Amino acid sequence: MDINQLLVLAIFTGTLAALILTNKRPSSIFAGTLLALILSQQLSLSNIINNFTNQGLITLILLLIVSTAVDKTSLVKRLGRTLIVASFKRSYWRLFGLTFASSALLNNTAVVASLIGPTKQNQYHPASKLLIPLSYAAILGGTVTLIGTSTNLIVDSFMREHGHAGFNFWDFTLYGLVAGLSCGVLMFLLTPLLPVIENKNRKYNSYFIDAKVEADSELIGKSVEQNHLRNLPELFLIEVVRNGKLISPVNPELVIQQNDKLIFSGDIHKVDNLSHIKGLTLFAESNGLLRENLTEVIISNRAQIIGKTLKSVGFRALFDAAVVAIRRDGETLSGKLGEIKLQAGDFLLLATGPDFLKRQNLTKNFFILSEKKVATKLLDKQEWITLGGFLLTIALAAASVISLATGLVFFLAILVATGVTSTNEVKRHLPLELIVVIVGALSLANALEGAGVITTLTHYLEPFMSSSSPFVALVVVYLATLLLTELVTNNAAAALMFPFAYGLVESLGVPLMPFALAVAFAASASFISPYGYQTNLLVFSASNYKMKHFVKFGLPISICYSSIVLVLLKYTYDF
Repeated sequence: MDINQLLVLAIFTGTLAALILTNKRPSSIFAGTLLALILSQQLSLSNIINNFTNQGLITLILLLIVSTAVDKTSLVKRLGRTLIVASFKRSYWRLFGLTFASSALLNNTAVVASLIGPTKQNQYHPASKLLIPLSYAAILGGTVTLIGTSTNLIVDSFMREHGHAGFNFWDFTLYGLVAGLSCGVLMFLLTPLLPVIENKNRKYNSYFIDAKVEADSELIGKSVEQNHLRNLPELFLIEVVRNGKLISPVNPELVIQQNDKLIFSGDIHKVDNLSHIKGLTLFAESNGLLRENLTEVIISNRAQIIGKTLKSVGFRALFDAAVVAIRRDGETLSGKLGEIKLQAGDFLLLATGPDFLKRQNLTKNFFILSEKKVATKLLDKQEWITLGGFLLTIALAAASVISLATGLVFFLAILVATGVTSTNEVKRHLPLELIVVIVGALSLANALEGAGVITTLTHYLEPFMSSSSPFVALVVVYLATLLLTELVTNNAAAALMFPFAYGLVESLGVPLMPFALAVAFAASASFISPYGYQTNLLVFSASNYKMKHFVKFGLPISICYSSIVLVLLKYTYDF
């Protein structure tokens, strides 16, 4: 090897070691890789800039931005509230079915994030029996289509970078469906291996929230249990006010009636789960002021509103703001929000109007603490535009009428034009860290190929591979990627392994597609470690799982999944 090859190999080895041995973010590591490639003159700045325009990368960025808008819709949240029932078998298959199907089209990390809350809050089964299957169902569902997981799109971007056409939308479906459904059955049979452990309760300030049951509410005539009001993530129904009388504690058999005031206590960041219930109106919604940005204030000790209720003081007219929730340290509040007598030191979460900051009486009454962001409910028209437009875009791309990137550009423009999202939100949700990882990996691949490292390594391997079946080479690539994804992350594993898989393909003179699929499927197959895939990390953080629980439950799943994928690849590509 010459000096350039040794330099590039040293940078590659250093990148891999940093990913495995340190706790640094992958984006920071790959940023360092980019700097090292430039400083060692293995790549020019223009080479790296060209990687930012990779079509697969652009498609992935657009898809992630659009997914944040789709996640605002009530579909997954409404279904999630009704998933868990008394029968464990029915609960498991409903949870698996919704997660698996949703993850084939939506961002599977967002799907899991939406369903963790209802799963943890369910009243029937230990959450620890369902959270790992929830994560694995999302991983399996993500492998069914091109857009189900970022890993597929990363491999697609590498294929396009090397002058190939890339994946079609349904190239993954046969393998993903057969392996996913088979592993779904195996997971159900293995659920006795999962531990029964107490939930890990996240720390948050518990606010007092008031919501009114309107005449058209879907809750009317059904009990608290039938409405799944006890399964709301980090929101607890503590009281019901009916005809001026307080009902507390709330019995699960209590039937909800029109004009009931439902009093919740919990995390204000989860208040959008109430907004998605048809016919349930928050106090601030009835005032027309509920926005994404809420202002948290504390009532000062010289405030004129001390000892008065929100209703008697005319709060909306006085401050151009409506109270979304109240918190009082050291005391449990009770009754209607509008009838609570305010005290010095009360924390109020306000939905403010345009004149709020212009009012001269603010400093006399409040200390303004901070601004909080909560998700707001979309209008029915916006929901239809978002869901219908997304499905239409996917259908047109799947039928090869337009490219996925083109469809997403126009769909994103429609979302901005209709107010579903905004340019500020688009900028806020730009996945900068993922962009750095992919561009860093593409650049590293360019350097490995440009310096001849891939050619040299495949030349050394050729005597061993030429005497065996190409399927052996496929298995080696798959297992190497699988090991890497458990040690680092799914995206980094796909990005680092593809260049070697491509070099092997060129050396053996075999089709690229089965090897590209092998890298994509293996990079998603993180069933043994809680750190290899984002959804695993989410459920690991939400519960008191230990590493051994993932190994014990995930190892048989990994073996089953890998065996099915490899056997199907062998027979569909006639190895």
